[in-house]
Amino acid sequence: MRKYFEFDKLGTNYRREIIAGITTFLAMSYILAVNPFILSGADLPPELKANYPEFNAVFTATALAAAFGTLLMAFLARLPIAQAPGMGLNAFFTYTVVLTMQIPWQQALAGVFLSCLIFLILSLTGIREAIVNAIPQSLKYAVSAGIGLFIAFIGLKNAGIIVADDATFVALGHLTFFQDNLTPEQVVAAKNALLAVFGLILTAVLMTRKVPAAIFVGMVATAVIGMFFGLVAVPDRIFDLPPSMAPTFGAAFEYLFDPSTLFTVHMLIVVLTFLFVDFFDATGTLIGVANQAGLLKDGKLPRPGRAFSSDAMAGMAGAVMGTSTTTAYIESAAGVAAGGRSGFASVVTGLLFLLALFFSPLLAVVTSAVTAPALIIVGVLMASHIAKIAWDELEEAFPAFLTILMMPMTYSIATGLAAGFIVYPVLKVLKGKAREVHPAMYVLFLVFLAYFIWLRE
Repeated sequence: MRKYFEFDKLGTNYRREIIAGITTFLAMSYILAVNPFILSGADLPPELKANYPEFNAVFTATALAAAFGTLLMAFLARLPIAQAPGMGLNAFFTYTVVLTMQIPWQQALAGVFLSCLIFLILSLTGIREAIVNAIPQSLKYAVSAGIGLFIAFIGLKNAGIIVADDATFVALGHLTFFQDNLTPEQVVAAKNALLAVFGLILTAVLMTRKVPAAIFVGMVATAVIGMFFGLVAVPDRIFDLPPSMAPTFGAAFEYLFDPSTLFTVHMLIVVLTFLFVDFFDATGTLIGVANQAGLLKDGKLPRPGRAFSSDAMAGMAGAVMGTSTTTAYIESAAGVAAGGRSGFASVVTGLLFLLALFFSPLLAVVTSAVTAPALIIVGVLMASHIAKIAWDELEEAFPAFLTILMMPMTYSIATGLAAGFIVYPVLKVLKGKAREVHPAMYVLFLVFLAYFIWLRE
């Protein structure tokens, strides 16, 4: 096992990889609750819920898809990157495809399967790898930094430290609960925000003192303190049998072999949108996390064909099980920051997703206040790549800056990539350096323009 995962070459060991795998699982375990909530239409009126898959079935599909995708990435690509149904794509599935377009959820799963099949073909033929290798180094650094700001923003938002504001879009949340004019909900939000602040300070102190597994220790300590003050629920039981996946398993096949439903304008838009967003979200995540782990070689991802194929096959398997697109997770950076360098960390994460099927009550302790400090700290670490961008060359700096800025500002990795990839070739051409731009970048320029004009909802 040590030899297969190249522990000696990567300077790692079982202890470090196990801690990293646990840290990644804790950072992304929220998907086990959030994904079923979204895909089942739990927040929609009762009369609409019949149009969505069953909550419990989606929970099992989510856990199994995450386990399968993560273990696939572990053994095939040997990377410390976990996979699970992607946020954003699940919302598109529920609120755009099913609710707005009125496409049956079974047919939507067929669209997910087809998009991932195209994804796999692009990966196996080397087209996806060629596209990634054509990306200039400055944009690769920008992707890492942008993802860092993005996940830090997610952490701040989930903890309630940053909240929505009608006048300024975002504002500082309530960090005190002694004011008389606060509602009970605001008092609870303030206490959770303060718990996250405690966890953030504790984790930062542990990191500065170079305590091993500082991020993991910080999350555990935050959860314990949260339970002590009644902010984190103490599980009433530990074990529970996993719900049946029968209502969703194989539902996509009902439409996969029906040309009359597949070859329509609406389904074309659905498939292309799933493909487009997953392609660039997953690519950005793989590059960003691998870069953070120091695994890039000459700016290239190790075993890229296997990594991309793992991502595509995980998406296909997830669609068969009954969930929206399964993809690489940016929360994997939390495990990398905890010391993960090999695929063995993903083995641990994948196995924990399997165990989560039987110990789902324990997930009650993994709240947003517990995971937020880890995301914010990881964001700080990933943002360090900003220093590697050639800021004295505006044709390199400006596209990189747009990429970094637009990811958190639009809440989308793909949109940040699009901004940078559109502007980069334009500036190079206008400066008379058109030959320095890889031909694939011009193709991507046109693809991103088409996406913004015709496909983006």
